[in-house]
Amino acid sequence: MYDELASKNNVEYIAGGATQNSIRVAQWMLQVPGATSYIGCIGKDKFGEEMTKNSRLAGVNVQYYEDETAPTGTCAVCVVGGERSLIANLSAANCYKSEHLKRPENWALVEKAKYFYIAGFFLTVSPDSIQLVAEHAAAKNKVFMMNLSAPFICEFFKDVQEKALPYMDYVFGNETEARTFSKVHGWETDNVEEIAIKISQWPKASGTHKRITVITQGADPVVVAEDGKVKLFPVILLPKEKLVDTNGAGDAFVGGFLSQLVQEKPIGECVRAGCYAANVIIQRSGCTYPEKPDFS
Repeated sequence: MYDELASKNNVEYIAGGATQNSIRVAQWMLQVPGATSYIGCIGKDKFGEEMTKNSRLAGVNVQYYEDETAPTGTCAVCVVGGERSLIANLSAANCYKSEHLKRPENWALVEKAKYFYIAGFFLTVSPDSIQLVAEHAAAKNKVFMMNLSAPFICEFFKDVQEKALPYMDYVFGNETEARTFSKVHGWETDNVEEIAIKISQWPKASGTHKRITVITQGADPVVVAEDGKVKLFPVILLPKEKLVDTNGAGDAFVGGFLSQLVQEKPIGECVRAGCYAANVIIQRSGCTYPEKPDFS
């Protein structure tokens, strides 16, 4: 399939990866070079070089672990009528080792950062890296955030997800992931608002920050649960003919949200920025954006 895609004349190559998409969008929204750093794993190849160049040009301080044996991960995106299907070949993205994180020059980035975001997908790769960052955040009263990322993570990586959950100050996800999480934990409810509250009330490792759950529902309002209460925030509706590709919409939402959170803006503003970023991304191919945001 990859060979067939690569042979087409209209094929596009776009830097991706769930966490990296969010960090790139946050960086774009912030417009402050080097405000963000990203650590992940690539191969020693053309795609890896491109990604490094691309991300640094975008202002993100990337510090990749380069795997000697596996090629850089790729993901085929097939778009039909704006809806996307993803076929991932994780490859090097599956090979990250916590030894890289522990190197002084990389751990220095952890020490310097005040906010951490990791997609749930990484639970399948290096749960020990997640634990290191989570425990650091709890000890230093920093903000640690993760994403449910996909129904299969909630189903088949339940144990590692549960181990990380007490450290999460913000939990992001969409309505399908939230319902799967509920089903897996025997909560017997499909009500996204109830599920969001239950996730926010899950025991915490540190009492410094209360947990806030943020669940997106496509064109329906964003659900935010904190202190046992739910708030709903409408999204920016987009006429069907303007929809190009939903790929990266959830990642972009998180990126927009983070860009305001790190400036200590109220939650409503964080959601508004998230909706703005997602709205921009779905009108373009892949997780890409114009040169400057026009968010005020």
